[in-house]
Amino acid sequence: MQNELLRYERLAEDLGGIIVAGNLRPGERLPSVRRLSRERRLSVSTVLQALHHLEDRGLVEARPQSGYFVRHAASPRAQPNARSTPEAPVPVDVSQRLIRVLQTGMQPGVVPLGAALPACTLLPLAALQRLYGGVLRRHPRLLEGGSHINMDEPALIRQLVLCSVGWAGPLAANEFVITNSCTEALGLCLRAVTRPGDTVAVESPTYHLMLQLLEVLGLKALEIPTDPRTGLSIEALDLATRESGVAACLLVPNASNPLGSIMPDEHKRRLAKLMAERGVAVIEDDIYGDLHFSGERPWPIKAFDKAGNVMLCSSFSKCLSPALRIGFVAAGRYRAQVALHKTITSGGTNPVTQQVLAEYLESGAYARHMRGLRRTYERQVDAMRASVARHFPTATRITRPQGGFVLWVELPEGVDTTALYDRAIAAGVAYVPGELFSASGMYRNCLRLNCGNPHTPEVEDAVRRLGGLIAG
Repeated sequence: MQNELLRYERLAEDLGGIIVAGNLRPGERLPSVRRLSRERRLSVSTVLQALHHLEDRGLVEARPQSGYFVRHAASPRAQPNARSTPEAPVPVDVSQRLIRVLQTGMQPGVVPLGAALPACTLLPLAALQRLYGGVLRRHPRLLEGGSHINMDEPALIRQLVLCSVGWAGPLAANEFVITNSCTEALGLCLRAVTRPGDTVAVESPTYHLMLQLLEVLGLKALEIPTDPRTGLSIEALDLATRESGVAACLLVPNASNPLGSIMPDEHKRRLAKLMAERGVAVIEDDIYGDLHFSGERPWPIKAFDKAGNVMLCSSFSKCLSPALRIGFVAAGRYRAQVALHKTITSGGTNPVTQQVLAEYLESGAYARHMRGLRRTYERQVDAMRASVARHFPTATRITRPQGGFVLWVELPEGVDTTALYDRAIAAGVAYVPGELFSASGMYRNCLRLNCGNPHTPEVEDAVRRLGGLIAG
């Protein structure tokens, strides 16, 4: 590891020196990744690490399908830093503002950089449609009725158990409950372990939908500082939970939304052990776990759970189709409570779709699809990041996501992205204002951009227009 670190630093120093000396001029293309790998006898990943380091320094920029180029206006593009957060839990009140933002962001003529949804062209819709027809022919009895008792199709449970081998499992089949979405799974878990008025620890910033769930259930949010690289601060969580008062943690440790961070394994291990010792339930949203950009799939917190205290939730909406409405939870020792709430609130999840998903997973098509989709999302995130660097003010700080397909942007102090939103919509550009990712209204100078669509000239122009509005 140390040798690789020294090699990437040495390459970055060499290329940076050439750029600063003027031997590579603004707009000029750097040698290709493959050429640098071959000539410097380095791995491709080491070369990319060096180029990413130069991007952070503001010396180079990535252009989709073209390579790396010297930036015209070299300026540092550091990642945002974790911020201090309120020490006391606060009631949540974001739903009405968020609904308005998401609705206006889907209007005709508005470039959809708001809601975190993938482009339909990236999804295996034709294959799923064929499976629906085949499943209905082979299993006609699936349409004969539904059950509020036997809610989970054994074929899908079997496939999820097999998938969990890659999550440091396998998990037990009797842990799973199939849900109508990851959102439903999260809500069921909250209902199982909290009562109105309880406090739930969340990342800061956190996924806005989680704040909506807390609001609807009458729960308070305790914001925990979160680093864009390593995720939630274990030290801050330790301090916040030393005295009783926190009922649960609600987290996205793998490719978090909106920061894109992946919590290191050692942090996950410490978190799982600490929360089990203190009787604080952990609700883990792993919806982006399969959408990591490099290396092996990151393990969830669930992999380090020795007490059945972690409830792992996910779905296939970000990689197969949001319309499937299939999620799941591996609920550990809370399985009975989660299943009871599922039975009462919505009953069984569509058995036809469960069977379709089971057959898609069993065929091996999912693994093949995900290999390509991960690369595509990474390219799209890189393209959006480079576009923001070109068009936004020089003091802008941009995350470097390790997975998923959203980008968190911190603008200079004084910029109010909530106040700017209506002007952006009028200019045909959507985003989600940063304050909607905080129960206490922090991050008003931040915004989140969706990178789930190919970075077309239309998207590039939308980022340019948005940058112009921000610059004023």
